[in-house]
Amino acid sequence: MYAFTFERPTSQADAVKLAQAGGKLLAGGQTLLASMKLRLANPEQLVDLGAIQDLAGIRREGSSLVIGAMTRHADVAANAEVRGAIPALAELAAGIGDKQVRAMGTLGGSVANNDPAADYPAAVLALGATIVTDRREIAADDYFQGLFATALEDGELITAVRFPIPKRAAYAKFRQPASLFALIGVFVADTGDGVRAVVTGGGNGVFRHAGLETALGQSFTPEAAAGVKTDAGELNGDLHGSAEYRAHLVGVMAKQAVAKALA
Repeated sequence: MYAFTFERPTSQADAVKLAQAGGKLLAGGQTLLASMKLRLANPEQLVDLGAIQDLAGIRREGSSLVIGAMTRHADVAANAEVRGAIPALAELAAGIGDKQVRAMGTLGGSVANNDPAADYPAAVLALGATIVTDRREIAADDYFQGLFATALEDGELITAVRFPIPKRAAYAKFRQPASLFALIGVFVADTGDGVRAVVTGGGNGVFRHAGLETALGQSFTPEAAAGVKTDAGELNGDLHGSAEYRAHLVGVMAKQAVAKALA
């Protein structure tokens, strides 16, 4: 690693002040620290959010679940409130990376990083969640803006994510065996007012699949999902899988996700 200074503020106000002065926010560190070790990132100052207690926690507010940005994946997976209200979200968290990653990685860190193969962005977008920051609230449809790109401004701090509780929802992913990221992941959510279907791992960031949403809005069945074709030209290919293979996986994972939601 390169040399850097390390700050560990105990309040949101102090963290924001440091971030606005150029400090790099450190949540779970599952991406940032690895990037620093590989000398792909060279922040002069790290601002560790781990000591800010009010950034972590899970609570129910009416018809929504509010999860603090610094809540660990393992805590989301094990939380009784999440498992009861949005079991698909708990299952997604339980399948992120390995045990060590789940013990350190955070919801806010994943959403802020917006890796194109990450799991949490799929849930945030499919459930129509709201990203709460120290400055404003951002609808999921406005938040994700492409490869590692979000609507966050410099120095802006995610404090929580508000998830509306759906009628039914599920997530299915085909893991890339080395990284355990999604080669393709599909999250489907029947909100009662419509169906949202989101794909991660296939493009330059998470995206809603209009074809799946239309088909599942008419018939929320595995057969309807399996009948939707995905244009390989819309997806990326790499050494782990071609665009055509990923397009095929979208249909397979969508069918599995719908079956799980109905179960």
